[in-house]
Amino acid sequence: MLPGFEKHNIAHDKALIARAAVEDFHAEYCAALDGGDIERWPEFFTENCLYRVTEYENVANGFPVGLVYAEGRDMLRDRAVAIARTQMFAPRQMLHFVSNVRILNATDEEIVAQSNYMLLQTLVEGATTMHQAGRLFDRFARNGNVLLLKERQAVYDTAMIANDLAYPV
Repeated sequence: MLPGFEKHNIAHDKALIARAAVEDFHAEYCAALDGGDIERWPEFFTENCLYRVTEYENVANGFPVGLVYAEGRDMLRDRAVAIARTQMFAPRQMLHFVSNVRILNATDEEIVAQSNYMLLQTLVEGATTMHQAGRLFDRFARNGNVLLLKERQAVYDTAMIANDLAYPV
């Protein structure tokens, strides 16, 4: 478990409302990415966000190293533009699944959640394969009914991943 993502007791009704908000967020986030609207991806984050994709063993051993690391929406924009406009990899369809949302803490300003994710990839001339699977550790900034990611740490389960990991989790 990542530091700061420990389980907290919160009121049941507050947790249900927060879970629904997080699940709605994931539905829109995944729809944008799966629909190929990669340049919209940074809009789901706060200006001063943290985005990291790292391997489970690194987290278990307390190593801060990440395969992908971005601080701030500007770094995410650069990454999104590079992916959308250079396409230095074969055409593909991506399909994100996010499930088992757990609300660890919820206040009027922030929601801390943990979820499972799976990212499938279908190459134009190939079969559908598992691209990555793991857990999301998210901190959402809450502004009324709007959620934005302050922090997303995707922790994938295997040390063996595709060498073309470019697409956002």
